[in-house]
Amino acid sequence: MLIKGAVTHNKGDDFVIENIELASPKADEVLVKITACGVCHTDAVARDQLIPVPLAAVLGHEGSGVVVEVGSSVTTIKPGDHVVLSYSSCGYCENCLTGKPYSCLELNKLNFGGVMNDGTKRLKHGNKELSTFFGQSSFATYAVANERNVVSVDKDVDLKILGPLGCGFQTGAGTVLNGLKPEFGTSIAVFGCGSVGLTAIMGAKIAGCEKIIAVGGTPARLELAKELGATHIVNRKQVADVVEEIKRITNGGVNYTVETSAVPDIVNQALYALRSLGTCAIVGATGDVTINIQGALMGEGKSMVGYIEGNSVPQVFIPKLIKYFKKGLFPIDKLVKVYDLEEINVAFEDSHKGITVKPIIKM
Repeated sequence: MLIKGAVTHNKGDDFVIENIELASPKADEVLVKITACGVCHTDAVARDQLIPVPLAAVLGHEGSGVVVEVGSSVTTIKPGDHVVLSYSSCGYCENCLTGKPYSCLELNKLNFGGVMNDGTKRLKHGNKELSTFFGQSSFATYAVANERNVVSVDKDVDLKILGPLGCGFQTGAGTVLNGLKPEFGTSIAVFGCGSVGLTAIMGAKIAGCEKIIAVGGTPARLELAKELGATHIVNRKQVADVVEEIKRITNGGVNYTVETSAVPDIVNQALYALRSLGTCAIVGATGDVTINIQGALMGEGKSMVGYIEGNSVPQVFIPKLIKYFKKGLFPIDKLVKVYDLEEINVAFEDSHKGITVKPIIKM
């Protein structure tokens, strides 16, 4: 079928809205009419080839929409369902079979390799095949996805704002609730006040952390962090020593840190701000970092752990987050701004400049 999509042709280029061809879903796949799709930093790093996704491609991996058609072997999804599209996993490797699809052994191939689970592609522009992203490519009016990365959601919630639950929002909240699992009354510092950091703060509030410290450099974002659950804020541009300020607030350091910025110096701050036996969760796509192992980790029995997609099983975790949203405990609507598909390049620029926390592209 002929659809409209935002195509990335070359490294760093603007998205181009074009008519492209989408193949029909295969036996284990579903066809979704996309309502909206969140803009994520991972889309930007794929466009800019920091993650080498084969180009040309249709990016977008936080899609939400309504199911139009299902393949012959699909049993958990039916036409008319409201759905959120999440990451792709194989379903048969050791990690998938033991309930850890976020660490699927085929994760990089299926999400960044440009192909669907069977190794083929579904998108064409003229005679040229286009790469698929995260097994969905949701910067388009329609998408085909494997049943495994499609999550049925409540029909009484605004579908436009739910797409980011498939990646950014579940990453932030899941890092705290599924990964760190902080004990009631403990302390946590979150470095970075983007959508991942702010949903981590929401998760920490849900978990019952006593002290929740937001660390960032934008006053408006820090004020929003307080509104969402932070008990203390630290403006890294105004405080001479962020680590010492956190230790002052907590009388010695926090039990947990969440690092979302991917900036090497801030990674070290997240480690040194921990008290003895503390744990630092690394969430950002971080490159080389110089760490003094004795001083930052081993000397005080600390841990540094990487979490993928918030250690989330989307079919289980996303409905839980929606329940929290409906109760007013996970107010993701305060993070989003909606843009038309034709405004996608403006949305990415606003995200980069920090104007919008979580842009959402409406189809």
